[in-house]
Parts: sequence; structure tokens; C-alpha cells
Amino acid sequence: QVQLVESGGGLVQPGGSLRLSCTASGIILGINAMGWYRQAPGKQRELVAAPGSGGNTNYADSVKGRFTIYRDNAKNTVYLQMNSLKPEDTAVYYCNADITHLSGSRFIRNDYWGQGTQVTVSS
Repeated sequence: QVQLVESGGGLVQPGGSLRLSCTASGIILGINAMGWYRQAPGKQRELVAAPGSGGNTNYADSVKGRFTIYRDNAKNTVYLQMNSLKPEDTAVYYCNADITHLSGSRFIRNDYWGQGTQVTVSS
């Protein structure tokens, strides 16, 4: 099966930076899309950055200009570079991926979530 493993979260002061990474493992034929979402306490999970239509990237308005998503296809990894962090960025960050992979004797396409990594922005 497929597993998404995230890393890079932690405690950072306001104005600081963090880089999250998410690596997919398994017998993967192709990764159709990878993105990042977050969930703050008491709030619904929301999009942070993910591929959109036409090759564009969708960013939440609150992170535009501060966060950048990019992929290393050779490593099946997506990154989220987060700069100028604010206390309101505090949340659990989740990786999401649309992956085609081997399951048994056939390839299937499915949507997967990582376990989440905590990002806390506080002085």
C-alpha cells in the first residue's frame, strides 16, 4: 500500500521559517497531485497549497507570498517552505496525495493523507 510520511514541523517564533516535507512510499506508478492542508484547533481543515487546474497552484489567501509548495518527483516528495510565519499559522499540517499504485495484482488510483505534523508559531 501507500504511505505518506511528513516531517519538519515544530515550534518557531513569529517571523521565522520552517520547511515541511512529505514523502510517498509504496509501489507507485505515478503521483497525480500532492498538496498541503492544515487544521487549527476548533476549525475545519483548509487548503494551504495544492495544484489547481491548468498547471496553476492554489494558495490560501492568508499564505500567499509567504509559503511555497514544490515537488521533487524523483523522491516522491512534496515540500512546503513557510516563511514569515505568524501565530495564526499554528495548526496541524497534512499532506494529501492523489496516487496511482500497485495494489495486489493491479494498479489503482486513490487519495491519501499523511498523519499530520504540528506547526506552532509562538514567542
